[in-house]
Amino acid sequence: MASSKPQTTPSADATKFTAMLPLSNDHSFSYELLRTVSLSRSQGSDTAEVLQAAGRIVPGDIESFSAAFEALADHVYAQAQAIDKTMYPITAREAYFRAATYYRAADFYLHGNAADPRIMTFWAKQTDAFDKAIALLPIPGQRITLKSADSAFKIPCIYYRTKVADAAHPRPTVILGNGYDGAQEEMLHVSGFDALARGYNVITYEGPGQPTVRRGQNLGFITEWETVVTPVVDYLETLPETDSSKISLFGYSMGAWLAVRAAAFEHRLAAVFAVDGLYSIFDPYYNAIDPSVRALWDAGDYTGFDAAVDSFLKSGHAPTSALWGLQHGVWSFVTSTVSEFLRKTKPMTLDGISDKVQCPVWIGAPSEDMFFPNQPEKLRDALRPGLATYHPLTAADGAQNHCHVGAMGYVNGLLLGWFDKVIKSRP
Repeated sequence: MASSKPQTTPSADATKFTAMLPLSNDHSFSYELLRTVSLSRSQGSDTAEVLQAAGRIVPGDIESFSAAFEALADHVYAQAQAIDKTMYPITAREAYFRAATYYRAADFYLHGNAADPRIMTFWAKQTDAFDKAIALLPIPGQRITLKSADSAFKIPCIYYRTKVADAAHPRPTVILGNGYDGAQEEMLHVSGFDALARGYNVITYEGPGQPTVRRGQNLGFITEWETVVTPVVDYLETLPETDSSKISLFGYSMGAWLAVRAAAFEHRLAAVFAVDGLYSIFDPYYNAIDPSVRALWDAGDYTGFDAAVDSFLKSGHAPTSALWGLQHGVWSFVTSTVSEFLRKTKPMTLDGISDKVQCPVWIGAPSEDMFFPNQPEKLRDALRPGLATYHPLTAADGAQNHCHVGAMGYVNGLLLGWFDKVIKSRP
């Protein structure tokens, strides 16, 4: 998911948001804890486990966050290993899913030091736990690897069938893609199980910059996301159980921009879910920069800009969201400086291509998104008339947060119900 957008000055944003019980006095930690505990509705965590971990985390102390979740992950994984999987496959499966989530949480804030061995170790452990879990599904999940449209990289995917393959009754399929920092494994819990329960097949994937591709192929984010999505659509069309006229693409957080960008060039998609709407990757980062530092950027003084940003990040006064967000950007784009990372986001805009999108787009718009404010409206207004279904989501339904974290049961009902109407209206 792409999560916390960096803020390069201490933020007062929290004062204007609807009261919600914080899970930490650190605003970024609180959001990530909510993100983790929210997966409890879909087998991805358990509430008391996460709250116990939260109690051991020191606000602003990244090491304490990682240590709390590493200990929890190891504990739950050991529980899973001790279960008789033949007699109790559901119990074992759910424990493995939770362990995988907690290993991902333990890794989350570590990317400021690309040489930290835990970045690879925790990922190997989360992958092992997740694979053990999906092997215990009624219809086991299947890992596959595709080649990009230009054969420049490999695309790791996981395919889930809602029922045994049946060419006589092809089904719609939802392609689930995460964003800036999230894994494809997370997407099964975010929306995958809900889509499967409604009779849709599901495939998740990752491209450059995302966890597995960044680690395994040392590739950072690219603008041309259609080179990632098109091979996934190609693959689905080879499956007899796929109704090729009813394939949708779900983009989560920054993944929403990636999905709409792909749809501008991949016209076989029946619909796109932009959760949440995002028109430009660069603009929200730029707008969050302190004006005095932004002046260095505007002047083209990238050396001075990097020095100012580095000084701020090392000052001890930078909020966790800024520290993590910028460090993760450098890591996920495979750059050495913040300015280089931001320059790589500059072409990641829908300017000049939004009119190429041909399918309907469902746009989520959280009322209190501290990370990408006003972006859903820009996306809505840029699409051709009649394509955008703009859906404001507020605290009245607990859906006001970035990506509606904590309210995806409600939101999945909205967007999957919308998709059902879209495909039923097709010839």
